[in-house]
Amino acid sequence: MRRLLLTAAFAVTATFWTGIASAGAILSDLEARACEDPYILSTIVSRFRHQVKNVPHLPDVDITDFGKIHQHRYLPYSEKWPIARRYCGATAELSDGRRRTIWYLIEDGMGYAGIGDNVEFCVSGFDRWMVYNGRCRILR
Repeated sequence: MRRLLLTAAFAVTATFWTGIASAGAILSDLEARACEDPYILSTIVSRFRHQVKNVPHLPDVDITDFGKIHQHRYLPYSEKWPIARRYCGATAELSDGRRRTIWYLIEDGMGYAGIGDNVEFCVSGFDRWMVYNGRCRILR
């Protein structure tokens, strides 16, 4: 009985991960998602909310909207550069009514355990620990 349960659990787990991997392969055609992709923007909103709640002395605001979304650099997949990267910029409207410049990077296939895309972002004035250098210079 125990062996049957373990076999069933393994089969369910393998099916789950195979489904996720194939979904990631469908989404990943060696090109990073577009700057205005809803998944990317919602990831930024969610991570920004986490940042303002957990970094001391940041104002308690949310991103309510994005405007002027644009791509300013694209590094496609190649033999020498195996990760497609898209550098984007936008204007983020905050819940306090202010607008801030936001810079973000989308890396194809660099999500958790290599599944999905990774997003790094920097909102002007909110990089308190200078992770992306002064005024988000690293992501520009």
